[in-house]
Amino acid sequence: MADNYKPEVWLRGPLEGIPPLLQPVAHALLQARKEVNELMADFPEILLWIKPAGMASPGFHLQHMAGVLDRLFTYAQGQPLTRHQLEKLSLEGKMPEIGYSVITLLEIFNRQVDAAIIQLSETDESILTEIRGVGRAQLPSTVIGLYMHAAEHIMRHLGQLLVTARILRG
Repeated sequence: MADNYKPEVWLRGPLEGIPPLLQPVAHALLQARKEVNELMADFPEILLWIKPAGMASPGFHLQHMAGVLDRLFTYAQGQPLTRHQLEKLSLEGKMPEIGYSVITLLEIFNRQVDAAIIQLSETDESILTEIRGVGRAQLPSTVIGLYMHAAEHIMRHLGQLLVTARILRG
């Protein structure tokens, strides 16, 4: 084993301060952050909003991953989305007039992961099965359902980002 080898986050043991039932969510979010930052290091700005073969652009994936965490973790707190969150949702995937850099989008995503980890650390496990409404229709989920879906959704978009970024760099 190489000296610089570090196992995936889930194989490094429990994360201090995270409730046991929420460890998998935190592990997935931290692993995604690591992989997103490695993948997008030195990614050419000119390729950020390109949609190869009609696929979503790398810029969309970065915006969407941060937005998903923000929205689903808001619902987990039993709160409705704010006007600002809805406006950000409507702009996902659209190249902004004042362009975001790769670094800026990574900073936004990293801050959102940090906020999610803090929220997980402050979550009492006794509320995990409480019902939470999602979206305008207030479709039923639970706190743990929202957290798990957020982690799964982030990993899904990480996979799509990986393929798209490699195609564009290729």
